[in-house]
Amino acid sequence: MTRFAPCGQQDWCRRFDRRTLSIGAHTALGRTARETVLFLFFCIPLSGCRSPHALSTPSIEFTRVPPATEGGPDKIDIIEGRVTGARPGQQIVLYAKSGTWWVQPLVDEPFTRMNPDASWTNATHVGTEYAALLVDPGYRPQTTVSAVPAVGGEVAAVVVAKGGSSGPTVTQTLFFSGYEWRIRNAPSDRGGHDNYDPSNAWTDSDGALHLRIAKVSGRWTCAEVTLTRSLGYGTYSFVVRDTTQLEPSAVFSIFTWDYAGNEQYHREMDIEVSRWGDPTNKNAEYVVQPFYLAENVSQFRLPAGVVVHSFRWEPGRASFRTVQGAGGGRRAVAEHIFTSGVPSPGIESARMSLYIQGGEMAFHQNGAEVVIEKFEYLP
Repeated sequence: MTRFAPCGQQDWCRRFDRRTLSIGAHTALGRTARETVLFLFFCIPLSGCRSPHALSTPSIEFTRVPPATEGGPDKIDIIEGRVTGARPGQQIVLYAKSGTWWVQPLVDEPFTRMNPDASWTNATHVGTEYAALLVDPGYRPQTTVSAVPAVGGEVAAVVVAKGGSSGPTVTQTLFFSGYEWRIRNAPSDRGGHDNYDPSNAWTDSDGALHLRIAKVSGRWTCAEVTLTRSLGYGTYSFVVRDTTQLEPSAVFSIFTWDYAGNEQYHREMDIEVSRWGDPTNKNAEYVVQPFYLAENVSQFRLPAGVVVHSFRWEPGRASFRTVQGAGGGRRAVAEHIFTSGVPSPGIESARMSLYIQGGEMAFHQNGAEVVIEKFEYLP
């Protein structure tokens, strides 16, 4: 039992513990009691027969800090870090400084969960400085503070950093349809750990957005862009050129995503163009996560040519629609209304991604390109 290791008698304590358990099954109660007294006699004075966690001081570090920018309600970015020595149930509380310190990402969602490897990721409104606290269960963070809380009580560890001081802080962006979009440059669990190359996303002289799958040094690279603002309820519309020639292993996805929205499946809603590796499948679908519930998926066949994908997000209702053609005389291709499992707004952002389905990467043959002519949002 490794919890006895610090006492300097690790092997003895381990053998003694097994022996005590054995004695309880094969000898009289009196002898068991005597053995227990001996156990306490040997281990207590050495003061080390306790959990290693009791001896370790937890710490927290940033691995990615957004640039230093005067804060505001609109622009959001990604912040990441790692914890050492955390205890079960502890969570992260984030603050960004914009004049004063504001809890992140939202007042009603102030906690950031750790991954099994003790890393963590979340979105944050931008500021000039950033702080992360490792806190015990039951901690209630204040919405704003004039100074970052110090270690003590329910606060186990604190780290503060100026904007742009850690990790890949300079994220490449582009402007498309009047909005700023962040270009992904990090791996993603979506479709497997594909390599997202910023050179696979760009706008042309007409203002259209291009996303590409390309092979670099024998490895497929993919593309994703993320709106740097959270828009919430409203109508999202995307004019997309022909995507029917994508290989069955390729996926073009228009979706919402919120790092903080764990209880609402990250507030993910999708318009996905893919055959998911099977040429006989329908090539498009609408999804409100989780996808494994049959009522959360509506599949359809997407025709060749320019189409307009859109969804209207309202309280308890998400109405998806695809029409053929971008001008007058549009013909409806598919539409579906979800009224169950529709998330409420948080700090989600709209995203567009072109990638290879994880299990199909070995079967993908050619590069691919998707062109989005226009994005429009209406409250």
